Order: sequence, then C-alpha cells, then structure tokens
Amino acid sequence: MRFGILSTADIGRRAVIPAIRKTDHEVVAVASRDEETAREFADDLEIPTSYGSYEELLEADIDAVYNPLPNALHAEWTRRAADAGLDVLCEKPLTVDASAATALFDYCADAGVTLMEAFMYQFHPRTERAREIVREDLSTVRSVESTFTFSLRGDPDDIRLSPQLAGGSLMDVGCYAVSATRGFLGEPARIHAHALDTRECGVDTDLVAQFEYDDSGAHAQIRSGFDTQHRQHYCVDAENGWLEAENVFNPGPDTEVSITYSVDGEETTETFDPEDAYRLEVEAFVDAAERGSEPPIDRTETVANMRAIDAIYESADCGAPVALDGSRQR
Repeated sequence: MRFGILSTADIGRRAVIPAIRKTDHEVVAVASRDEETAREFADDLEIPTSYGSYEELLEADIDAVYNPLPNALHAEWTRRAADAGLDVLCEKPLTVDASAATALFDYCADAGVTLMEAFMYQFHPRTERAREIVREDLSTVRSVESTFTFSLRGDPDDIRLSPQLAGGSLMDVGCYAVSATRGFLGEPARIHAHALDTRECGVDTDLVAQFEYDDSGAHAQIRSGFDTQHRQHYCVDAENGWLEAENVFNPGPDTEVSITYSVDGEETTETFDPEDAYRLEVEAFVDAAERGSEPPIDRTETVANMRAIDAIYESADCGAPVALDGSRQR
C-alpha cells in the first residue's frame, strides 16, 4: 500500500513513517500547507514527493492517507480523503466528540473506504496480555487507576493548548487512560470529573475523572495533565490479586517492557521483548483495508471511547456526575 502523509507532524517523522517502512508498504508523498516545509521534510526522510497543499496530496497516486493533523481538523480531512477514495489511518482522538465520530464512520462507509483510529498502544502484545490476565485470572475487579501525564513546557502557541484545535490534556494523552480503563472494566455507568486550566489557555491542563460501575460496584480513576512529570501507568485491584505496569502507552520500539501481577498470593513479572506497536498498527490497518473487513479498532470502540470523553467534559463543566447517556446525576 502506498501512503501519503497529511502534514509534517512530529509523530509522523518520529514514529509512523519509520513504522510503515518496517512493513511491506511505503510512504510515497507528504504534504504541508507550506511547500518549502514539505520539501525539507521529504528530503530529510527520503520521501519521493512533497506537496505544498493537502489537496494536492489527495490527488496523488496513493492508496491511503495517514492523518496526524490537529484534532479539530481530523474529521474534515478524513472526509476529503474519503471523497478521493482513499483509506484513512487517523490519529487519536478521531474527532472532537462521539456524534462527530459516528458521522465520520458513516461518511467513510458510504464512500467505501476503511477508517481506523490510530491507537497504537492497543496493538502492543503487553496490552493484549494485560487485558487477558484481568479477564481470565483476576476475579471481581474492584478498582482501576490509569494515568498519562507529562510536563509540557515551551511554546505557548503549542496546538495542544489551543481550544480552537481541540487541545487539552484529555484529548492529547488522557484518551489513552480512558481507553485503558475501558479495556479492563468496560463502559461506566457514571463519570465525575474535575479539570484545571493552569495556563489560562482555554483547555484542561490537569484533569481527574472517576468512573463508577453499577453492576460490579467497581470504580476507576483516570488522570491526565501537562503540569507534572512524565508518567504512564495503570494498576488493577481485584479480590484475588492485582496487576500493574509502567510506561504503558508509548514505550518505544526498542524498549523492553513488563507487567507485574499477583493472583491468589503468587506474584509474577512477565517481560516483553521490544516491539514497534506502530508497525503492528499499520499492518492491522492495511490488512483490514485490503480485505474490506472491520479494522481491530472499529466504530464501536472509537465511539465508545469518545462517549466517555464527552461525559468527562460535561461533568467537568457542570460540576456533577454525568451518566453515559449525557444526563446529569444528583
């Protein structure tokens, strides 16, 4: 499959383009709104063709688009790629809310193209194994904690601090913590959240949300932020044991990782060889596109994650718990 890269975002340079090149597929073009920027990017990464507009890329001889544009632009340029008959691997979060995600999946289905949200951590063997342990070995999970924070310093015009571009810590990194929690416990009944805007920029820079589960009585806490040190962590506590891991969301393709867990008093640590989760993501996307099958991260998963994010924002705004149907709880 021939990929075009929609923008010169750092995640493309650092992670996705190298990952594509580890597969049988290729990156043949890149576009920027600035022709010189696109050309320099293409020269640095030895990409054959560069374009000074996104429109030109969509008219090029490519099969699929990788879309790492700012969050608020994901839907627009995914639709335009679909209009050109191109399959789309789009960075998370797919859209700004659940209704927009549903509409975008409908649009791509009508256009006959494959759409997948690029949540690469879900393809790492450790993620799959952690979920398996919780599902099969831990009985009656009582609580989950999931955190993704880092210290965002420097440019005050960083797109992650822009409300117009759907920035904020929840959209940038907290969406991982939401996804991980849902992967262990499923969909909560209610969410109660609190957010801070410590930069006075119009987006959350520190956020905590509590998930409540009526059927099991379990609860969870997710945390995201730009104000504290780098941490990626989850911990699951159950009646017969626990599981925890660090560096859980983007450990890097050359990093060995582990899970430690205890079942009925017996503690175990499992270690995983370095693995490029971005490569696995690309291969899964291409396989689904070529087969015309549902991708592993499908409509149901993406919309459910966005629905939880919507409830988090609603709760943070109103100061009260919010049910997943959007109603406020008293």
